Formats: sequence, structure tokens, C-alpha cells
Amino acid sequence: MLDVLGLEPDDERVYRTLVGQPDSTAVLLSDLLAVPRAHVDKALSRLVEWGLVIGSADERFTAAPPAMAFGALIAQRREGLRMAEQALVTLAEEHRAAMTGNSINDLIEVVTGRDAIRHRFLQVQQAARTQVRSFITAPFLAVPPDENTAEPMAIGRGVHFRAVLDRAVLAEPGIIADAIDSLRNGVQLRVTDQLPMKLVLADADLGLVPLAVTPAGEPGAVLLHRSGLLDALDALFETVWRTAHPLELSGTGTEAETTVELGAEGPTDLDRRILALLLAGLTDQTTAAQLGLSPRTLHRRLRHLMDMAGVRTRMQLGGHAVRHGWAAPPAPSRQASSPAPATAGDRSATGAAGEAAGHSAPMRLVSPEG
Repeated sequence: MLDVLGLEPDDERVYRTLVGQPDSTAVLLSDLLAVPRAHVDKALSRLVEWGLVIGSADERFTAAPPAMAFGALIAQRREGLRMAEQALVTLAEEHRAAMTGNSINDLIEVVTGRDAIRHRFLQVQQAARTQVRSFITAPFLAVPPDENTAEPMAIGRGVHFRAVLDRAVLAEPGIIADAIDSLRNGVQLRVTDQLPMKLVLADADLGLVPLAVTPAGEPGAVLLHRSGLLDALDALFETVWRTAHPLELSGTGTEAETTVELGAEGPTDLDRRILALLLAGLTDQTTAAQLGLSPRTLHRRLRHLMDMAGVRTRMQLGGHAVRHGWAAPPAPSRQASSPAPATAGDRSATGAAGEAAGHSAPMRLVSPEG
């Protein structure tokens, strides 16, 4: 665990032993750890140099308080990482400036061979800072989904993943299990009838497009740097993403019964009820409570509706919903025979639905909660 701070395995073992056995000699440590005395001496020398261990005149050693000793070491590493990030930004700008106006060979790199493509595929994801987008088609020539080791590491860094699957991919062995794992890890998946190509995009900086197998039988790919071509692929992905159908988890919650299903091609009954209540002026919190949803589920459904409509704001979604008849009154409640009176700060679901049906309510999809 402490190797990320530069400690060798022997260093960590010696330090941990000293935490529980303070005032120990090198001989005792060698016996306790069952390692050669020379290894213990080297570890103690490094630990003393870093201030992690304190030695006495009679050659006994005690671990420095972990919070103090490692706190300083972590602060040094953090400062080093900050400086490295600054240097990386500078290098990236210099590289981008050098690439501007250069030949096409500097913007496009041809990669040949499964191992080389696999290496570049993982590199592209490792280089991403905010998001990775991809088109996934069969067959998997270089890197099958279950061998994509870079994805979980990038997700751990906070990188957002979105992928569109060619419908034929769903028939591939093991793909549903892989999709379930990805969805649970926060990856957004959608499905479309047919994709034009395989594609991986890292932010707006890098793109990898696999090519057909070469005459020699080796797969090939093209690595694209920032260019008009990369911008076009960026726009292509977003266009396909908006029209693709979401792939979502469903089931009773048990491991064996969890499956994936395609989202509806148009707004569901629940979506229509959400829109009707929001168009009537209810807040996000009240709408979620009326429909028995969590705020997170409500926001996820609204994000899906915005993608489906191809809009960026809730106001645009409201206009689209009215023009296309997406907003419909929610189903009557079993307790609707005695509706609660509307107040100035909130309205009942019945009253809201009536206004939404006649489009007389203000189109206010932006609630006080945001």
C-alpha cells in the first residue's frame, strides 16, 4: 500500500513491525520478519533517512508517529504531482503548437498489429482527463471488452465513460455480463441498429479508429490527434448518441436476476407524467415525491429526455415536449376523490395535470432546486 510513496516492500514491512514493536534492534527485526539482516539494515537506513524511523545510540529503532511522518511525505508527493501536472500542461501546449500547420503525417499515426493497437487503445483511455466515448462493434480483433483494464482505472480517476453498441454486439458471448458490470460502474451505454465504425475518443484530443485487416492478415488502426477530422468524429459520436436507445439495468436486485434492457424509443408513461408535473410548475422535489421517485432518478430521466430531444436546456425540453405532445396528464391517483387544495408554494398533482393538459401553466422546467 505504501509503495506509492516510494517505499520498497522491505521498508514497509520493517516500518509496520516497528509500529507494533518499538525500540527493536536490527537483529530482532530480522528474526521477526524472517529476512536477511542485510535487507533489514538497508530498509532501516532508508527509513531513517526519510524520517520515518528514529534510531538511538544503542542501535535500537522506533517508528516515527505515522500521521506526522507520512503526512509530510504525502505532502511532498502531492506537491511533486502538482508540479508534474503543470509541466504536462506546458508540454501539451507546446506539442499542440508544434502540431499546428504540420503535415498530415504529424496528425495521423498508422498503427499495425494487435499488440500495438491494444497498447494504443489502453493509452488513449489512460490519457483521458474528463471523458472517453466509444463506438463498439463486433468482432473484437484486438481488445475484447473484458480485457479493457484501462476502463476501471480511468473511472477511478473520475473519467466519465459513454459507449454506443452496435445491436449485433449484444449477441456476442459474455457481452451482457460485461454490460452489467459497466453499468454498475457508472458507464453509460446505448444501442443503435448499425454503427459505421469502431471508435474511441479521449476528450477532444485523441481518437483511435480501427481499420480493416491488412492484406498480410494484421489488423490496423489510425491514431488521430487534434484536427478537423477528429472534430468531425466528435460530432458524429454525439449525433449517434442522441438517437441511440439507452441500455439500462433491470431486475429484482439479486445478482442472478439482474439483466439489461433497452430503453424506450420515445418517452415512457413515467416520462410523460414527469414532464406534465414540471410543466405545471412543480419543483423537482415535489414531482419526485408525487411519483415516488428519488431526485437522482428524476434527474436521470430528464437527462435522458434532453438527449432524446437533442436539446441542452430544460427550457428547450419544455418547448419540445409541448410541440411533440410529450407531456400528458399523470394517471389518476386512487385517492384523487379528495384532492388536497393547492397552496401558493405548491400545487396538487391533479391541478398540475389539468394545467399541463391545456398548456396553460408556465413552461418552467427549471425548479428552485435546479
